[in-house]
Amino acid sequence: MTPSIDSFATGPMWAGFIAFVIAMLALDLFVFGGRKSHRVSVKEALAWVIAWVCLALAFAGLLWWYLNGTQGAEVAHKKTLEFLAGYLIEQSLSVDNMFVFVMIFGYFAVPPELQRRVLLYGVLGAIVMRAGMILAGVWLVTQFAWILYVFGAFLVITGMKMLIFAEAEPDLERNPLLRWLRGHLRITPNFHGESFFVRQNGILWATPMFLVLVLIEASDVVFAVDSIPAIFAVTTDPFIVFTSNIFAIMGLRALYFLLADMADRFRLLKYGLAIVLVFIGGKMLATPWFHMPIQWSLSIVGSIIAVSVVASLALSKPQAAAAGEDA
Repeated sequence: MTPSIDSFATGPMWAGFIAFVIAMLALDLFVFGGRKSHRVSVKEALAWVIAWVCLALAFAGLLWWYLNGTQGAEVAHKKTLEFLAGYLIEQSLSVDNMFVFVMIFGYFAVPPELQRRVLLYGVLGAIVMRAGMILAGVWLVTQFAWILYVFGAFLVITGMKMLIFAEAEPDLERNPLLRWLRGHLRITPNFHGESFFVRQNGILWATPMFLVLVLIEASDVVFAVDSIPAIFAVTTDPFIVFTSNIFAIMGLRALYFLLADMADRFRLLKYGLAIVLVFIGGKMLATPWFHMPIQWSLSIVGSIIAVSVVASLALSKPQAAAAGEDA
């Protein structure tokens, strides 16, 4: 039996949410200094992280209020929990992007004051790509009932690979996309501010910042392949899938600036994310025999992430102390 895709969202609700996203991006770009290069302080990043978490929770509250008034408390509870679980899953998995951003910026030695705007463009590209991939995922689910089991198996395999290769460091020098770009583009040896292209002696050159942008966009495609199937374990409502993804993406940039300097202190988080993928994939595969309530999924995913974060911080303290003694 092919599952049907039902959504409570109306056309105006879709339009309203998209307008909200555009308005927030415009505020970032034109009001809060997105067009000016500057180093994002921890205080500024923390303020934006709190703001985006509060906006996501406010959206959940509005969602419950609307559905409680139109479709009853049972539907309101179910859809709100689906959104919160989806947001937690997407936010948790998007943290893995943070480690990749750290690696890319470190490899190209991008100055901190030039990182903010390229990540803003990365967010714009990610929104467009996620929207397309979500539509494709919804279409696949409606056409082929068995695709959810393929998603589940894929997530289990991906999670197991993450567990095995969690400590492996990718070698950007051997990255095929980067090698292709370097072989087919004229690239300036130095940055030219935030510019992606410059014209020198009448010839158009790409800057290293363009390579950074392409790699960031490519990394989001890779992570979307994991995260979008994962949320289908929670809900097949396209509005819930889309909104939870977008809130996670919009808050990722601030989370990066908040935690980038401490990324090495969260080394066990990758193991936690891998376990989350295995759990979600296993849940999808077990659907014919066992239905797990959404609140259980929310609690288990939250507990896995919390334990991995606390364990990472606990492990980093003695390592930092030992490093201080060696110094």
